Amino acid sequence: MSTFKFIAFSLILMASFPTVADRIKDFTDVAGVRSNKLIGYGLVVGLQATGDGKDLPITAQALKTTLSGLGVSVDGPVSDFDLGDQLAALAAQNANKELKVDNVASVMVTAELPPFSKPGQRIDVNVSAIGVAESLRGGTLILTQLRGVDGETYALAQGALSITGVSADSAGTSVQVGIPTSARIPNGATVERLVPTPFDKADHIVLNIRDADFSTASAVTQAVNKEFGQGTAKAIDSVSVAIQAPKNSSQRVAFLSMVENLDVELGEAPARVVVNSRTGTAVINRNVRVTAVAVTHGSISVRIASSNEVSQPGPFSDGETTTVQNSDVSISEETNPMFLFQPGVDLREIVDAVNQVGASPSSLIAILEALKSSGSLRAELVVI
Repeated sequence: MSTFKFIAFSLILMASFPTVADRIKDFTDVAGVRSNKLIGYGLVVGLQATGDGKDLPITAQALKTTLSGLGVSVDGPVSDFDLGDQLAALAAQNANKELKVDNVASVMVTAELPPFSKPGQRIDVNVSAIGVAESLRGGTLILTQLRGVDGETYALAQGALSITGVSADSAGTSVQVGIPTSARIPNGATVERLVPTPFDKADHIVLNIRDADFSTASAVTQAVNKEFGQGTAKAIDSVSVAIQAPKNSSQRVAFLSMVENLDVELGEAPARVVVNSRTGTAVINRNVRVTAVAVTHGSISVRIASSNEVSQPGPFSDGETTTVQNSDVSISEETNPMFLFQPGVDLREIVDAVNQVGASPSSLIAILEALKSSGSLRAELVVI
């Protein structure tokens, strides 16, 4: 028996918290104070025959290049004495064989360089297999350069991998927990280059608000000017606020620390409904309003029951035995009442109305999009 269910509407609602005072540091970022992404290609050695093997030629090529840089010849013996004809032929034959790299895996190494990182500091790195390696467990990353978008080397990574994933297989049965081809090296890279920043050179410190809002920019400007005097801060747009700062670096740090800890009474958030289409979850803030509208929801179920029978021919007849498939199809539709939204209805009334009709979570997006399309939902609908 198979069942197809078509669900029309559903709703899960959550309210936002009342407006409270927030510190400036909790919803702004300082322009120019940012992390930087680093990336590099490396080799993981010491695996237990779970590496790339001969299926990824670049692994063998990279290993040859690395060994050559260490003074190890991998293209055949180099000797100053006569090996004889037989030994020379054997050496040439061995030189043509492929380098075995069952215990080696090609990996991409990534890291995030925090702002103001200084040479000698340590950062974490992530290591991910890019070939056909089955597992990186027990491996060690050999010295790898981590480069920025400008191509310069900003850190060097090396060390034993820390991995939580494990996999095992035997007799056609396999079990895997986590991802064994991805690992981390805590404090696995050393910073080698300083990233220039305009923090101590710019005439102004610019604060960027994470969620663009003119009311928030105005509130930050007023709070800074009230504390440090008129003209100290100036709103550039709905995101940026420019603040005059001392020229001395130490004074600038202390000044910015005081600015970040100022409390600001933020205005009401814009009316917004956020829907997660994968989990069927919705968050509706307290400013959402719905105009007069009637809504109904329901479901239609189609059931198909199949039964297989065998048709036998009569005795001493020339007929053949055949199979016959019978199907029983039925359609049912639930009867659900409509609910009515009055003009200016608030969040609590929306929740009560939807709960009364028993709408299911899987119908969340449909009812919200229908309200938005009808023009009755006075809010921004965001589907993620």
